Amino acid sequence: MSELVFVLNNAGWPVLLLDADGQIRHGNPAAVAVFGTPVKGGAGKLPDIWGAGNPATPKDFLTDWSRAAHGTTPLKFHGQNGDPILFVASLCSFAHDGQELFLLQLLPPPPPEEKPVATAGAGENTAIIQKQKLDCALQLARTMALDFNNALTSILGHTSLLLGRAEPTHPWRASLVEVEKSAARAAEIASDLAAFSRQEKEARSQAAGNLNQLLQRSVEMFQNSAPGKAVWNLQLGRKLYAAKFDEAKMQQVFTRIFENAVQSLGKDGRITVQSRNLDLTAPTQDRNVQLVAGSYICAEITDTGCGIEADVLPRIFEPFFTTKKSPLHRGLGLAWVYGVVTNHGGGVAVSSQPGVGTSVRVYLPADSKSLQAASFDNNDLKGTQTILMVDDEDLLLTMGQAIMSSFGYKVITANSGQKALEILAKNDPPVDLLITDLVMPGMSGRELVEQARKTLPDLCILCTSGYVFPGKDEQDIAYLQKPFTSRELLIKVKNALAEPEE
Repeated sequence: MSELVFVLNNAGWPVLLLDADGQIRHGNPAAVAVFGTPVKGGAGKLPDIWGAGNPATPKDFLTDWSRAAHGTTPLKFHGQNGDPILFVASLCSFAHDGQELFLLQLLPPPPPEEKPVATAGAGENTAIIQKQKLDCALQLARTMALDFNNALTSILGHTSLLLGRAEPTHPWRASLVEVEKSAARAAEIASDLAAFSRQEKEARSQAAGNLNQLLQRSVEMFQNSAPGKAVWNLQLGRKLYAAKFDEAKMQQVFTRIFENAVQSLGKDGRITVQSRNLDLTAPTQDRNVQLVAGSYICAEITDTGCGIEADVLPRIFEPFFTTKKSPLHRGLGLAWVYGVVTNHGGGVAVSSQPGVGTSVRVYLPADSKSLQAASFDNNDLKGTQTILMVDDEDLLLTMGQAIMSSFGYKVITANSGQKALEILAKNDPPVDLLITDLVMPGMSGRELVEQARKTLPDLCILCTSGYVFPGKDEQDIAYLQKPFTSRELLIKVKNALAEPEE
């Protein structure tokens, strides 16, 4: 809760933290400046500042929060000198320690000369309010995403390493699968935090990836975590086109889609996963998706579940919109999917019939050249080179050293950029690959890379982070997003060491 209070205090507009009874648990400095004592110190209630003429009482407003959470409402309040003040209010709800709490954000209405009162301007005004409504969540995400990803990276790394070595009949395997399942679920939340704190389009160039392998990995994860609930049918196209995408993000895209599909089935049902090439000679529309002429790869996930009602279908990509009753569902899943895919230049189309099922089609721009599948077994992932791993989190250094050394690499670790430079300067033994976190106290990963390249311009480099990407001047640097599994780390290491030979 202290992180949330910190974020609220940095908002430039009045924000109130309320409980279900209308008690004002916290008012940020902007709110105190407007309302004074009633919102300071948790002593006041929403009725204390509620203006006359509002369409609902404070209690009814909070009770009907689902309507307000997906839009904005003009409301009147009493300022600290008693004068009525009009705000455009937005409300969202979240759970904390088993209690439902509300964030009430109050924004001034646009000046009449800038936004005439007309129906045509309502959409633009709502979009502006919606953006500011997310600002608190964005700031909170920045304070949490890094540490969360570091912890998850250690958990996933060690767990996947043990699973890779455990026999199918090992008595601990089932428990390890559950640990991996829980960590994967937590990784979704970490990705939400990182994605919503970063709103720019994907400027970083991606390496061509194999979508079939990504789909197969994602399906296997669900088959291991929920055996028997769904019958999975994979129909993966042969000689699939090459496409550039962020593997970690796209895996989370399919994880969210699969999760919705499994939940829609009830006790049983079928999920079909297909991939195919698509060549368009003219612009084409699929539901809400406009595709220009060109080559695409399409991944289609079809379930035989309960389907989506016609009046709900147009809203499924809205942030904070959800038909699920559990407070654990934040209504960010499909909004996140839509954002990631469109940031890759693609689109997401959904068609559904209640009682019949749902089909989700993910389109990604592609190169019409087929991508040869890169296949790695454990022997392929072995190596003898010397790797310097740099991270300010000792638990990640321990995890990385355990994984890579078990596959034959000689691993040196450093918990700061300065120590890493000292190791590189000694050149004993010579370092073949530098793996560094991009965000570290003191000397950042970017500064370390810049200094290392001055003395070792041919040094292979692999950057990791759960939040920050390499800059525009570092497009040639390999990148691995946290959290990652042991196999993902080893494949990235193998590819990074092989790059100078290409």
